[in-house]
Amino acid sequence: MRCGMALLGAMVLAGATVPARAEDPDRIFDKSTVWRPLTPNDKLVVYGIDDPAVSGVACWYTQPEKGGIKGTLGLAEDVSDISLACRQTGPVVFKEKFKQGEVVFSERRSLIFKSMQIVRGCDAKRNTLIYMVYSDRVVQGSPKNSTSAVPLMPWGTEASQKCGDFAKG
Repeated sequence: MRCGMALLGAMVLAGATVPARAEDPDRIFDKSTVWRPLTPNDKLVVYGIDDPAVSGVACWYTQPEKGGIKGTLGLAEDVSDISLACRQTGPVVFKEKFKQGEVVFSERRSLIFKSMQIVRGCDAKRNTLIYMVYSDRVVQGSPKNSTSAVPLMPWGTEASQKCGDFAKG
């Protein structure tokens, strides 16, 4: 019993120190790019996510998804061409402090070896949040990336917060 309580306490403590990550993205729409007669088409798909640590900021990314037999079975490795756009959608409220380059959202892009990540940083001098999307592999990452900037502006009567007050190292 005592061991179980200690383990539960350790798990709760560990969970409290893990930075927030975005939940599953919202699929907004898709557009077919390669027609396939008997299997799903190759597509460009637009997804939206809310920053889990910063209320009032959302990002949208477009990524290719393979169709065909391999795509249907989840065996196709998706390419690293991902675009990103982030915007202020309301008053900005920081829920917690964050590290420069902290992962906001991560998703596997192949069965084992590849993942896509969206990371966040703060340009304190310009009071602007910077988001970057990139893909990496176990052995070698891809230089393909996309960056989006969100200058923090007053919203209605709300003054804008300073991202530099919340960014750590």
